[in-house]
Amino acid sequence: MIRVAVIDDEPLARSGVIARLSGCEDLVLAGEYIDGPSALNGLGAQPVDLAFIDIQMPGMSGLDVLTALAPADRPLAILLTAHDSFAVQAFSLNAVDYLLKPVDDSRFAEALERARQLLAWRRRGQVDVPASPHPDAWLERFSVRIGRRAVYVRAAEVEWIDADGDYATLHAGSRTYIVRESLHRLATRLNPAQFVRIHRSAIVRLDQIAELQPLTNRDAVLRLKDGTPLRVSRTYIDALLTRLHDAGTPPR
Repeated sequence: MIRVAVIDDEPLARSGVIARLSGCEDLVLAGEYIDGPSALNGLGAQPVDLAFIDIQMPGMSGLDVLTALAPADRPLAILLTAHDSFAVQAFSLNAVDYLLKPVDDSRFAEALERARQLLAWRRRGQVDVPASPHPDAWLERFSVRIGRRAVYVRAAEVEWIDADGDYATLHAGSRTYIVRESLHRLATRLNPAQFVRIHRSAIVRLDQIAELQPLTNRDAVLRLKDGTPLRVSRTYIDALLTRLHDAGTPPR
């Protein structure tokens, strides 16, 4: 059974989540909290596997609660929010998804299924990021031709990459470089713990993502640390959310 807590200062929001949970045979409600301090005390004494937690609560936010919990007591979290953007910081605190208020039934089911999968992987000791059969084989630098010169650009300097026909453009700070390799090919050569594909025409470095903003069609827009906005296709959104979670939270 998956032990679940619901944390929200709004009675109707709490009751709505609890009503949906009642139809899930593999879940048991192990805690209901009306504010951050009571949740912090309760979860510290009786840890749960999964928490539905409101981000904005008087006095102590949902992220404050997760931050204050010891890592061993910190559950996977599905964030409840009235806002359509959220900081990537949330993924370092075991957040696996978010639900906009009022909560949509189909999105509730999707978020719950993602949490089930992560809990199952964790219990089996599996890591979602694929391992390389040859760890040293990941591409560490690009060779770029500029006139007659060969310029070498370290992968760690590249913030994002977009497709340019059969070529790709590397974005590294204020500089751009054209490489004679397709985006599809690069996606197989870059370390998946550091880079993730977000669209058929774009790859980003995970540690450059500052914020995500979901769209109504399940696409999203992400903002890099330098302010660059990039579109995330619904085809890649689940993999992106999982990579962000895994990058912020080492497997236990």
